[in-house]
Amino acid sequence: MTDHLAIALAQLNPTVGAIERNLDLIRGARAEAYARGADLVVCPAMSVTGQPVGQLASKPFFLDAVASLVRDFAEETADGGPGVLVGAPWRIEGRVHNAVLLLDGGRIVTARAKHVLLDGFPFDERHLFAAGPVPGPVNFRGVRLGVLIAEDMSTPDVAEALGECGAEILVVAGGDAVDVDSEDRRINLAVARVGETGLPLLSVNQIGGHDQLVYDGASFVLGADNRLRLQAPAFRDSLLVSRWQAGADEVWVCAEGELAAPPVGLAAMYHALMLGLGDHVRKSGAAGVLVGLTDGVDSALTAALAVDALGSDRVHCVLLPSPGTSRQALEDAREIAELLGCKIDEIPIEPALRATNAMLAPAFAGRDPDRAEDDLRSTLRGAILLALSAKFGALTLSAANRTDMAVGRATLHGDLWGGFAVLKDVYRTTVVALANWRNRHLPEGAHGPAGRVVPERVVTDMSDVEPRPGTTGARILPPADVLDDILRCLIDKDVGLEEIVARDHDPAVVEQVWRTVAEAEGQRRQLPPGVRITSRSFGASVRLPVVNGFATLP
Repeated sequence: MTDHLAIALAQLNPTVGAIERNLDLIRGARAEAYARGADLVVCPAMSVTGQPVGQLASKPFFLDAVASLVRDFAEETADGGPGVLVGAPWRIEGRVHNAVLLLDGGRIVTARAKHVLLDGFPFDERHLFAAGPVPGPVNFRGVRLGVLIAEDMSTPDVAEALGECGAEILVVAGGDAVDVDSEDRRINLAVARVGETGLPLLSVNQIGGHDQLVYDGASFVLGADNRLRLQAPAFRDSLLVSRWQAGADEVWVCAEGELAAPPVGLAAMYHALMLGLGDHVRKSGAAGVLVGLTDGVDSALTAALAVDALGSDRVHCVLLPSPGTSRQALEDAREIAELLGCKIDEIPIEPALRATNAMLAPAFAGRDPDRAEDDLRSTLRGAILLALSAKFGALTLSAANRTDMAVGRATLHGDLWGGFAVLKDVYRTTVVALANWRNRHLPEGAHGPAGRVVPERVVTDMSDVEPRPGTTGARILPPADVLDDILRCLIDKDVGLEEIVARDHDPAVVEQVWRTVAEAEGQRRQLPPGVRITSRSFGASVRLPVVNGFATLP
């Protein structure tokens, strides 16, 4: 039995479905870990395939490819280098599991299946995978490792069972997506498991954007005394080698090392949005992005995030003025592009608008202008952006924010036509706060310029959010700060009417907001995917009936 062990925490950014590419990442991490004297490399959950894999997990040909390529990689561990703990969908006795596999000595030594499965979108593990039994420890070169997979750490059961069966170090192959409303959840769960078992704990989380999810990394080691011994940087690749020594009391001790404090608050949110957007573009193979630029803070922040994530040479801003667009609005939009250093083109929609108005005049005769004309302008803007996207291979970004989506204002500038909505989970007041934050800070790893990137007039323009023309009853909504607070109560917290009113809100206004939210569900279903940074995002955790007769609060 050894009294020392070096375990590398491989904080990787896999691409969903790209098995060979992901194994190359793991292979590279193993080579670096070998050079740094590691005995074992621990990778995040589902590191071979990326996650969430969705219905890929039910395709035999996909599982066959995973099995074949993992077995080939396992043979490489016969070189005397470190063993590797990888995550993958794996068939065990005819059932598909979310599993981890220990590769060492040229073979797959053992497999362990996840016990606690997630329910619901986007993972839907209870429909895709079979739950494994409560696992026993894995013997690695004489050390008994208690391996947990992601949510196995969320309850005491698995860790306590591993401790009772003789585990000496708890090892978590994690896969925790960003949730800005519970930033400390992962570390708090780890502290609880250490306290219950008296065992040190090592947790490896992946990084990167995968569809709507963003993973922040920030892998860490806790000692048996619950002290933080190591922590990897957030939002970037990292290989951290933890060095362990068995103590006289048979408790393993990790030497103290790098402690990279993760960003919090607005900084964490900005990094998550930047990484989610950048990875979506890179992994989808798009040449760059198109931003339909206006004088609004939403499109300005969208452009800033795009430049920070990709560089100004991959961001193409487009002005699409209509006859009612003011000179000030055009000047503000041009200033945004100039501050960011990205290309901007101006394509007036007036010629197309005149032609379509003339075409529709006979059909619209005798009717007053309403949302039909509003939709026509947005549709023309969207069609132009789609044409540019198809011509240049760029992804069109929607600037729709969470407030606009909630109240049905996401079509004004063609946002229904976008390919990706980076602000989809961000309320308008938070959009303003993020723009102010970005004007004062240059995020680590950003490709954009330091200093102000959103003009002050654009940031401070907090015009009241009004419903779309043609909305039932022509309701006027409250100012953005009031509106966002009511929306948070109705959508995020499921708060009752009395409690909302107790926050100094007019009951009639609350009812107006609720009715607008209820009527906007059909529009929300049409919006493109976007970065999810909370556990209550539209389409995933928040979903109302499209036809909803309960539009009036009692």
